[in-house]
Amino acid sequence: MKNRRKINEECAVFGVSLKTSVEAAGLVYNGLLSLQHRGQEGAGIAVVANGSIECKKNVGLVSEVFSAHTLAALHKGNTAVGHTRYSTTGSDQKANMGPFVTEYLTGRIATAHNGNITNAKELRGMLQHCGLRFNSTSDSEVVASLLAYRIIKEKNIFKGIKKAVSELEGAFSLAVADADGHLFAIRDPHGFRPLVLGKSKEGIAVASESCAFDACGFELIKDVLPGEMVIIKDGEILRTEQSGAKTENGLGLCIFEYVYFARPDSVIDGLSVYEARFNMGAVLADEHPKFADVVCGVPDSGLDAAAGYAAASGLPLVTGFIKNRYIGRSFIYPTQSKRDSAVKLKLNPLAASIRGKKVVLVDDSIVRGTTSEKIVKSLKNAGAKEVHLRISSPPFLFACRYGTDIDSIDKLIANNLSLDEICRKIGADSLGYISIEGLKRACGKNKRSFCTACFTGENGKKSVCKDSLEEKTV
Repeated sequence: MKNRRKINEECAVFGVSLKTSVEAAGLVYNGLLSLQHRGQEGAGIAVVANGSIECKKNVGLVSEVFSAHTLAALHKGNTAVGHTRYSTTGSDQKANMGPFVTEYLTGRIATAHNGNITNAKELRGMLQHCGLRFNSTSDSEVVASLLAYRIIKEKNIFKGIKKAVSELEGAFSLAVADADGHLFAIRDPHGFRPLVLGKSKEGIAVASESCAFDACGFELIKDVLPGEMVIIKDGEILRTEQSGAKTENGLGLCIFEYVYFARPDSVIDGLSVYEARFNMGAVLADEHPKFADVVCGVPDSGLDAAAGYAAASGLPLVTGFIKNRYIGRSFIYPTQSKRDSAVKLKLNPLAASIRGKKVVLVDDSIVRGTTSEKIVKSLKNAGAKEVHLRISSPPFLFACRYGTDIDSIDKLIANNLSLDEICRKIGADSLGYISIEGLKRACGKNKRSFCTACFTGENGKKSVCKDSLEEKTV
């Protein structure tokens, strides 16, 4: 059993197109290491060389899947795409890992996908009816197969990919490579998931987050726009095609990218993730002020919001927890009592900074409430006089259709208890969530629309819980 302290987002993509045949695979490896926070269940790299595509992938962390020997054994090519994946229950199998390499009559493509295709079941059925076979339960394989099918039907890779993308519904940020060395960067019309382009003297890179460019020597040049397809070859952007962004009410970039998913050193759609989280803390201090002695954050994504709360309130910012960074991907224990000790192993209160004090504790979310209860209790056991919990996201009320692994709605604590009841259950002395308006205000420098369906239910199929949807296996 996995002890999931937080909700998760599905995965990350990284790709490069270089001017010469250098270590494309090595650059993708470094990029995936920087994106490891987006998925820890499996990883893969596909390299284009001499008109063919070689792919290596497996279950595990990037560093576990690719040793120095494995990387050295991959073809030397100037185009490569990679994928690191977070899987839902029962889907952490090698067959479900990306990238997916799909063969068709006249070529091959390698597809790395971040998101969730909401019409995957219908597309799979259509493709099976046309004679295609599937080896996994992943909707990413559906995307790859649809791309190949349309390329064949259109007899042109550019028209085929454009046609296939127009049939996809839901969230998709794609890095696709063909055997001729083209690299395609594609973002869905709503822009649910981030996708960015970087440039260096060696060529062009595409990534789920800009933080990956720093490790690979690339400079962020632009976000792939919602509905945009960028076509790259031999380290140069050949052209871009824009099918048009969709601006339906309540849909757009998942605002939880700023709250939790993305690394703080990334910039998404023109807004620094760190700045957004700092602003969230400042808004929390305005919406839920508290006379206290100190402010501290829950590592990691609560730290920046705590800094913002402290700056806006004038309260001292202290380190409340020491995080053990060598625990690994997940806790696997045979008994519930052992699983309950997981939080203590990963987050240990720093008693010297909170003993005898009234503490404002800032965290990014409350899902079931069990972990929040343990964290609050650990602070009080360490000597905190009071613990006032502040949350930098609104209450989760609805499951997500677009690739965020939010628990089924009947297990979301905010669906079962009132604010006062949640506060009492987790043992806090007070509890305050940021408002939806406040969260949007904190992210105001990003002028694009946001998806907040997990908080509001708008366009989020609020009567449908995740468990009743087709398995999300991106």
